[in-house]
Amino acid sequence: MKLVPYNRTHEFKPMMSMMNLFDDFFNRFYEEEADNNFKAMAMDIVERDKEFELLANLPGFKKEDVKIAIHDNQLVIEAKCESKKEEKQGTVYRSERYSGNYKRTLYLPENADVNKIQAKMEDGVLKLTLPKKEAAPQKEIVIN
Repeated sequence: MKLVPYNRTHEFKPMMSMMNLFDDFFNRFYEEEADNNFKAMAMDIVERDKEFELLANLPGFKKEDVKIAIHDNQLVIEAKCESKKEEKQGTVYRSERYSGNYKRTLYLPENADVNKIQAKMEDGVLKLTLPKKEAAPQKEIVIN
């Protein structure tokens, strides 16, 4: 559970519509950053019988911009993109497209085989396949 700081500028008003409440929730969700320089990327994680599949949205990033590492049983995915400042003519009223750095750190399950992880990047989606280790048979202990 993530604690959200209290925001005095958006007090609850009975006349506020539900759409405004949803808009406020989603705007705060996308503005929250993992740390000062990175945003957390959206991802899906699916467990199957023999593997875990992880799909991470990285729109606009090339595979050369993505770094995947394993450190202390944690999977670290970073995507860095240098944003280029362009002089624009006209006034920007709203800018929602994010171009910057993403980072996500996940603890790996004990049964994930880190030596056989496969990664593929296609159409702005990073797909990681984490095979499961074969279950070791339990050792029976004989009582003397």
